Amino acid sequence: MKPQQAKQFAVMSVGRGERIAGIWIAPEIPQIGTHKLVAKETPNGSCEWAHFVQRPDGRREKVYRGSVERADHLEDVLAAINGLLARTFGGEVQLRPADASFYTADGRRLDSSVH
Repeated sequence: MKPQQAKQFAVMSVGRGERIAGIWIAPEIPQIGTHKLVAKETPNGSCEWAHFVQRPDGRREKVYRGSVERADHLEDVLAAINGLLARTFGGEVQLRPADASFYTADGRRLDSSVH
């Protein structure tokens, strides 16, 4: 896969000086998919985030993006999304901290501790 093609599949890219601030995943909802939230911290201490639904066939849809001034404000984003998920699907569907695999644009797997 060419780097440009691989980049099209990424929901968020992490560049030099940036680090993963958190990844949260909710349990799969039948016929809908899995809600996910990913966030990165930038060199100035602000955080960018993306919330999306990964469909059972692997497609990513309904991608919402935003930013907060500091990493501790990600809790506000998480609380807002979890509130919406609870009202829509019931209290069992909540974003929880998760581990993830990281890849370069050309498909090479990275150690998750690389910043």
